[in-house]
Amino acid sequence: MSTTRIAFIGLGNMGGPMAINLARASFAVQAFDLDAAACARVAEHGARIAESALAAVEGAEVVISMLPASRHVESLYLGGAGEPGLFDALPAGTLVIDCSTIAPASAQKLAEAGKARSLAVLDAPVSGGTAGAAAGTLTFMVGGDESALARAEPILDRMGQNIFHAGGAGAGQSAKLCNNMLLGILMIGTSEALNLGRSLGLDPAVLAGIMKKSSGANWVLEKYNPVPGVMDNVPAARGYSGGFGTDLMLKDLGLALEAAIAKRAPVPLGGLAESLYAAHSAAGNGGLDFSSVITALEGRPRP
Repeated sequence: MSTTRIAFIGLGNMGGPMAINLARASFAVQAFDLDAAACARVAEHGARIAESALAAVEGAEVVISMLPASRHVESLYLGGAGEPGLFDALPAGTLVIDCSTIAPASAQKLAEAGKARSLAVLDAPVSGGTAGAAAGTLTFMVGGDESALARAEPILDRMGQNIFHAGGAGAGQSAKLCNNMLLGILMIGTSEALNLGRSLGLDPAVLAGIMKKSSGANWVLEKYNPVPGVMDNVPAARGYSGGFGTDLMLKDLGLALEAAIAKRAPVPLGGLAESLYAAHSAAGNGGLDFSSVITALEGRPRP
């Protein structure tokens, strides 16, 4: 077993498979999540389960987190309401890798707080979805010092296929927001095209095959087709369960719009996409995968 001791906090749809891949690679993984079932799944693959986040980081050289939003990450590390955060318990020199998608300003806040405690902090959000997390083929977009990234790379290599150093603290989050804004737009545009094709009498599988080899080719068509029955092992094949939730996409689009407003960068399609996902969520679909937005475009009820 590797002598590197890793604490992993957050074992959801993305964090769980990532922690499992580290355990399979023989790292000494001690994990925690509020969901007992998520903990049990990871424990089956050799990770130890701690009773709390604080217990998970005892003796850890590296701490990795994968949480839903900025407030969860800041609360975990910085504490609040009179409660201490993990930064108060970590010894100097600990490497902290946050893989959550949060506001760039929050990532910078963590990096500054970590530096004051002699901790190395990286923001390292990911792309690749749950399939990429399970297969260990994620793309990491990393913000922070190059020396910290050099320490992190042997660990990230076990969870991903591509590692990009985007720049200083918060740069990884900035890159992720740009990527996810484009993804949200692509999903809507691709769904519109496939839905139009069906209304014109085309087989969506045939149309998808044509577009994949034409100028409309994109990641959604290649990896994440939103039409049920066209592609196996995607959320559309299982009633839009699992995957990347509509509410999570809505959160990321909101962060992108906040950043765009702050910098006065025009993002008209990003704004429209945010409105469409907001309406889809308000209709009761927030927990479904974001590819379920196609059902709103075609006017049929959710599965």
